[in-house]
Amino acid sequence: MMLLASNVWGRTVARTSMVVVMMLGLVVARPDVARAQEAETTVDEIIVTARRSGAPMWEVTRGGSTILLVGAIQAVPAGIEWRPDALEQATRQAERVYFPQSADVSPADIFRILWRSRTLARMPEGKTSADYLSADWQARLDTLEAQYGEDWSRDSFLMVSSDLLSDRLGLRDRGNQDVGDVVRRAARRGRVPVTSIGRVRGDDLIEDLLTRPPESWVPCMEASIAAVEAGPPAVQARGLAWTRFDVPTVMASPIEAALSQCWPWGDPALGTLLRGQWISAVEGSLREPGITLAVAPLRVLAEPGGVLDDLERRGYEIVGPDWRTDQREN
Repeated sequence: MMLLASNVWGRTVARTSMVVVMMLGLVVARPDVARAQEAETTVDEIIVTARRSGAPMWEVTRGGSTILLVGAIQAVPAGIEWRPDALEQATRQAERVYFPQSADVSPADIFRILWRSRTLARMPEGKTSADYLSADWQARLDTLEAQYGEDWSRDSFLMVSSDLLSDRLGLRDRGNQDVGDVVRRAARRGRVPVTSIGRVRGDDLIEDLLTRPPESWVPCMEASIAAVEAGPPAVQARGLAWTRFDVPTVMASPIEAALSQCWPWGDPALGTLLRGQWISAVEGSLREPGITLAVAPLRVLAEPGGVLDDLERRGYEIVGPDWRTDQREN
């Protein structure tokens, strides 16, 4: 069934914006603000306060520089208790705050999304999901379509994976305070300088989306289907593991698997760029005096070969919860 052009445009713009925010973890670029003079607080006091929040974090020190890496997850579910007030207090005492990359999206980029909405929203002419998924995975998608009363067969995998993760699994409606929001609010109130660790050009993001062939989305689709099949219990278990500092369990969640496989982290070139920017930012922070508080996606910190593995490989002492899986330790 053909979609009305206006509906396609509206849905495409909304979905594409949501995908960028949800999966990339981008923030809106803000100018640094001047920080008020405060009484000197020791690094240990800040770290002890931050750890009371219940969010997993790691301390890395070199000389007089310390970075506190706070591992954030997408969508902390309602009912999972953690202490945002402790993280707010620690943020106000830091010298600076680092956030994920910001996307420079211009009006021209939005117009391009509108102009190419058919490419982003629909399968190539004459193709359906069955042309790219195996018979088993297509059958599992058919089951979800029947469950939710949807027909995703001709929708692009970008749109279907977004629908599955954000609407069906509930990653759009967090139901709890987000780590990034808490830290950003505290930094603004405490006049702590805020820096985005890198920038990504909006036209590069859109070009990447427009030129990716449907078959490159298959790992994302399979992981998204598995995550939705796991359902709310998996969302709850992931949230509990996060507050208990059980990082390997969080990383083993089908939800984290889907977010890692889907765009942009699952894109070889873009994912490598984003991860590299985080490693460079951590290195840079350790050349700055005092304490830096950085909010990073947990998967970027704790994944095999991620930021924590890289720091450990280069001989840094890392203080915080174990992030390695049993398989990697053996």
